[in-house]
Amino acid sequence: MTIQDKAFFCSWSGGKDSCLALHRAINNGGRPAYLLTMLSEGGLKSRSHGLPLQVLQQQARSLGIPLVVRAASWEEYTRVFTEVLREFKSRGIDNGVFGDIDIEGHLQWVESVCKPIGITPYHPLWQQSRKQLLTDFLEAGFKATIVVVQAGKLDKSFLGRELDAAVLEEIEAAGADAAGENGEYHTVVTDGPIFSTPIQIKLGEPFEEDGYFFINVEG
Repeated sequence: MTIQDKAFFCSWSGGKDSCLALHRAINNGGRPAYLLTMLSEGGLKSRSHGLPLQVLQQQARSLGIPLVVRAASWEEYTRVFTEVLREFKSRGIDNGVFGDIDIEGHLQWVESVCKPIGITPYHPLWQQSRKQLLTDFLEAGFKATIVVVQAGKLDKSFLGRELDAAVLEEIEAAGADAAGENGEYHTVVTDGPIFSTPIQIKLGEPFEEDGYFFINVEG
């Protein structure tokens, strides 16, 4: 599938994978129309990454792409996500960009929500080397900070560290996947070739919740 000359929305976590997927879609001639971020029930922070709305809005402004957010519990997630896709479809957006790498269940879920609505999913990272994707991300000039780690997989001392080759080696030495594709860690992207200005963040104290260590992030 080609994305060239097609308007698309990007499923946006604020982290490295969705950012690299967006970058590649733009480089392949796609036209970004919206970023879509799902928030937790309170509507204050993103799901999984725990990024505050203010930081997501900063990213969207720097990228020059309108941000669409929806809040939902995990139980309501699919229904709410599907509703937004119908809205996009009604606005003439027929394509979605996703940052999944190689977990089949993620791909199947995306297809299950997109196809009935007539949205074509585009996966520019799919089935590529996890380590190579991280190398491509860093060599392109992107900067990302670790904001979540899975307890039992990575030590909380990784929180607040900026990704680079040395940190990736440490992650692998700890027995975790360098790309964090299995949820070992999540990031916030703060700069790169598609950002007009760097994202300014302040890091607070770490805390543990539901088997993960988070660090408070403020814009």
